[in-house]
Amino acid sequence: MKHLFTRGSGFGLGSVGLLRRSARVVDAAPAKPIQESSPGPMPIRLQRALDIPVMDTSHEQSRREYVISRGQFLARQDMWEELGAELRNHDRKRARTAADMPLSDLLSYGARSDVVEPLIRQIRAGRIDASDIEDLPALTQLEYALEDAPNDYGVALVVLHALQDLAWAFHGIEPSSEPSKPRARAFHALMSSAEEILDRFDAFEQNSPALAAARCAMLPAQQNPQSRVVDDYEDLIDLDPHNPGHMRAFGRFMLPRWFGSYQQLEVQARRMAALTEDVWGAGGYAWTCLDALRLDPEVLNLLETDMFIEGMHDILERRQDQHTANLFAAFCAVTMHTARLRGSAYKPQIEALRGAFDWILADHLREVHPLVWALAERDSMDEHELTYNESLAEKGRGSAFRRIARHFETEIRNGARVVFGENGPQIQPRA
Repeated sequence: MKHLFTRGSGFGLGSVGLLRRSARVVDAAPAKPIQESSPGPMPIRLQRALDIPVMDTSHEQSRREYVISRGQFLARQDMWEELGAELRNHDRKRARTAADMPLSDLLSYGARSDVVEPLIRQIRAGRIDASDIEDLPALTQLEYALEDAPNDYGVALVVLHALQDLAWAFHGIEPSSEPSKPRARAFHALMSSAEEILDRFDAFEQNSPALAAARCAMLPAQQNPQSRVVDDYEDLIDLDPHNPGHMRAFGRFMLPRWFGSYQQLEVQARRMAALTEDVWGAGGYAWTCLDALRLDPEVLNLLETDMFIEGMHDILERRQDQHTANLFAAFCAVTMHTARLRGSAYKPQIEALRGAFDWILADHLREVHPLVWALAERDSMDEHELTYNESLAEKGRGSAFRRIARHFETEIRNGARVVFGENGPQIQPRA
């Protein structure tokens, strides 16, 4: 396994401080998270007066689990040729779930999970020393697969993502974590090996968003990511403009805690709107700012609120699925009411974003997706976490019903019943 690792990678440890701010393409949370507010309990009689379908996103979960299991099966059977072909096919077709998870990512995860998950547990438990990374027998299967298919970028993605997973296990993904020097060296060695594999392929020649996304995932390990982040993400978005997850990740990386500034975020959000206008109208602006707003209220200082709202209109007109409607409804009704916004100097901007809930509810929302609402109460919403569990779903159902019922509280208290149908909410006499 030793020859998978590049000696003398050229990555110094001076970037560790930067990595503390930018662990992976994962949202960083404050060291002491602020508890978010919720409207509190609502009388059962009010909730019973609200009739709206509830979907626990089980289709999303089933789709994800199937593709992950497929990748796991193919790897276990050493069917790497079939695995590589399927991954490349998903990638080139830009196939993804309703919540924008690329099927190629899910297939890759399943293929490497048997190897990576036990190693990650051992690394985190301290049972694998950072100096032993060049001698991990569990990676032999992946090494052989790569040797047998050196020109198959599908197989290469499985291996390089496995190396990235292990790198982050050594480093830790918390922004406040500062790995020891041996663990930092292990992080850089593993990431350098992943990059060496990635360098064999050109994302544009292969028509591959997955390769471009892997390049973006290398940014936190670079010595000067600020010089590359815009170009790397622009390449990715150019290859796959219909997947908003890329713009959302780019917006997070544009925050000052990572590789940008508030000014750069605003400029790049406008650029994304211009570059993707044929797909999203002004929606590129909203997608780029969405998660950045979740993470950092100071984004409101330079945010063009009218443009953000116009972007939401354009997105919901072009993408009339209920996942997207729930995403923005929960953003306006939940995220924009968090405790961190209390006493904010940006009250007009906050009120404008909260007010968008009215027209989203009337014009677009037709059913409740509980997991989306539950994740909206966190500092950040990573849609990779859209895996069903009853506790999270129950929390999300309660959150959605409280907000929606309060919107119609006057009608409900006057004896009406609110029924959601294809044409939106209808006020009806209670039987």
